[in-house]
Amino acid sequence: MTALTGSMPGPRSLAALLCGALAAGGLAAAGVSLLEPGQARASSHREAPLISGQPEYDNTDVYAFVSPDKPDTTTLVANWVPFEEPAGGPNFYPFPEDGRYDIHIDSDGDAQGDLLYRWTFDTKIRNGNTFLYNTGPVTSLDDPDLNVNQTYDIDVLKLDKQKIVSTTKIADNLPIAPSNVGKASMPNYKKLRDQATRQLGDGSTSYVGQADDPFFLDLRVFDLLYGGDLSEVGRDTLKGYNVNTVALQVPTAKLVQSKKQPVVSVWSTTSRKNASGKWTQVSRLGMPLVNEVVVPMKDKDKFNASSPWNDADFLPYVTKPELPRLIESIYKIKAPAEPRNDLVSVFLTGVKGLNMPPGVRPAEALRLNTSIPPAADPKRLGVLDGDNAGYPNGRRLADDVVDISLQVVEGELVGQKNDLGDAVDANDMKFGDSFPYVALPTSGSRGDTADKSAGSSPRTALNGGTTPAGSVSGDDSAVLIASAAAAGAGVLLIGLGLTWWRMRRRLI
Repeated sequence: MTALTGSMPGPRSLAALLCGALAAGGLAAAGVSLLEPGQARASSHREAPLISGQPEYDNTDVYAFVSPDKPDTTTLVANWVPFEEPAGGPNFYPFPEDGRYDIHIDSDGDAQGDLLYRWTFDTKIRNGNTFLYNTGPVTSLDDPDLNVNQTYDIDVLKLDKQKIVSTTKIADNLPIAPSNVGKASMPNYKKLRDQATRQLGDGSTSYVGQADDPFFLDLRVFDLLYGGDLSEVGRDTLKGYNVNTVALQVPTAKLVQSKKQPVVSVWSTTSRKNASGKWTQVSRLGMPLVNEVVVPMKDKDKFNASSPWNDADFLPYVTKPELPRLIESIYKIKAPAEPRNDLVSVFLTGVKGLNMPPGVRPAEALRLNTSIPPAADPKRLGVLDGDNAGYPNGRRLADDVVDISLQVVEGELVGQKNDLGDAVDANDMKFGDSFPYVALPTSGSRGDTADKSAGSSPRTALNGGTTPAGSVSGDDSAVLIASAAAAGAGVLLIGLGLTWWRMRRRLI
């Protein structure tokens, strides 16, 4: 899907301008900055100002899909810490010891969790007298050169009417794959990830560690709508950035109510412990788009601290959405007629005959029909392209949720056919064919940077980036001679200045 360029924007170039506003960081309503107990700010991929200073609690995306290579299991993936620059040392990207990452499962559509998977984290530092994340090449997760070691637990909470019935620990003190510092520090990161992928006693498979950010879109719409230069669209803004990932592959039978009711609803929350020891929910994330462009500013905090059970409070923002009216006023593309019951089905109830559970209570959550087998030939537009195993039936890593959501918001399901999109149709890195499916994280050392073209000489940090003596090229010789002449002139001027100052002092 490409965007047109030229002086007058058409519908497809309009898509390029609007996709960032719709997706704005992963189509994920998440993390917050804690102001005081119980108060929060909404964010995803750093949408809100305050959360940008607390990325460990910022949940960027949630995925739920029937495992393509193990169709009797369901894979849950959730990501935190947006825009991880791979070379972001010396502390890199730890999982928070004062945070709880939760994935909620509602198996009967009543907007109340029946299962809750909870990740908690612990950190140990081998040597506090060094600034190094690792003190040598790390070849295994128990390598003594890995200075910062993190582990995690997973507890499964069974709930009834939002009350805890039982708690079972399914992972205890398992290792977290570290940040991918670089090729000198992590010469074989895949080996580390393989070691961090663990079989659990309940039949699940788990991975916690770093990964390439699987979300793909062009976020540069915020640069004054590209400054009117639509030839700039189509770049994956998240290319090269990593995230912290929790991934869990669960036997589907553990999640669903029964074979007759195979639809599960999935959402995530992040809680943070304050100074008094109280846990406060500081983020919430399920379906794309809702908190970003459906819920207005005045209610974003309320939404982020709320539970799906109360989502009827936000129903008017879905049935009478602001965004299509803005698009119409600016770009003259007619907004679909209200009330937008088509958006209610996509974002709040599930689509009838696809992923709507019986007796559903409207709530913002991913809804996955686990009885629909994985597609042999997955389509990036999911259900819109006839692939019922894709978004909005759950969410796979490769689903192009920006294009899908934009087309739906502009009336695709009510007869207003369109082909809108952001010209970014796939992730920059290939996803895996087996669990945990996410791509390996980008390394902190991304390759050669020095000029190694024919006839040039290498430059190193040991000589300050200059060319070693005896290997100066003609052009570089001229530069060095000019630099030496300039330095000599500088020394002469300093000497003359000192002589003048001394003579003046004698006269005084």
